[in-house]
Amino acid sequence: MSLKARIDFSNLPSHIAVIMDGNGRWAKKRFLPRNLGHTNGVKTAKNIVELARSIDIKVLTLYAFSTENWKRAQDEISGLMFLLKTYLKSELQSMIKNNISFRVIGDISKFPKDIQAELKNTCEITKNNDGMILNFALNYGSRQEILRALKNIIDKKIDNPTEQDISDNLYTAKLPDPDLLIRTSGEMRISNFMLWQIAYSEIYVTDVLWPDFSEEEFYKAILAYQQRERRFGGV
Repeated sequence: MSLKARIDFSNLPSHIAVIMDGNGRWAKKRFLPRNLGHTNGVKTAKNIVELARSIDIKVLTLYAFSTENWKRAQDEISGLMFLLKTYLKSELQSMIKNNISFRVIGDISKFPKDIQAELKNTCEITKNNDGMILNFALNYGSRQEILRALKNIIDKKIDNPTEQDISDNLYTAKLPDPDLLIRTSGEMRISNFMLWQIAYSEIYVTDVLWPDFSEEEFYKAILAYQQRERRFGGV
C-alpha cells in the first residue's frame, strides 16, 4: 500500500508549518556552491506547495528567511533575494490558477525595494483567493514578532491583555495555529520560529535535507501526525 493510500484525508492538519533546513549541507555533500542548494530547495518548495494544495491543506507556512539569516555571506544573501524574486514572478499565475492566497509574515522593510514591491504585488493580486493560504516567513523572528505584538497592545492601550490579545497582534492573526511543524535536516531546535503559535503543535523532525524532501516524505510527516493523540494538556 502506498503512503498516500494510508492517509486519512478526513484528519489532515489544517495548518502545516515547515522549517526548510539543509540546502547548504545538500550542496556541500555534492561539492556544489551553497546557492545551488537553495536553487534546488526552491524546486522542493514549489512541489510541496502544489502537493499541499492538491490535498486541501488550508494553511502552509514556509520559513524562508529568518532575522538571523542576514549574518550570512553577502553573495548568498543576494542569491536568496534573486531566487525569491524569480519564484514570485514564475509562480504568480500558478497561485491565481490554483486559488492560493499568498501572504508574508515578518518585517520586509529591510529587503531591497524591488523585492518589497514584488511581495506586495503578489499579496495584492492573490488576496481574494479563498483556497489554500501560503505564508512565507521572511525576515521573520518569533521573539521580534512577540515584541511587536506587545508594543501594539501598549499602543492600543489595552488593559489587562489576554492571550487572545497577543494572538490577535501577531503576524498570524486570524489564522489557526499550526497543527504540524515539520523540520528537515535532523536539527532538534525551533530556531526562533512561531514560538507562540506552536505551543501545542505536533513536531516532526526528519534527517532528510530540504532539497530531497519529496512527496513521500511529506506523507510520512502527515502519517506521523495522524498516529499521535492530541490531548492539549488534558488526559
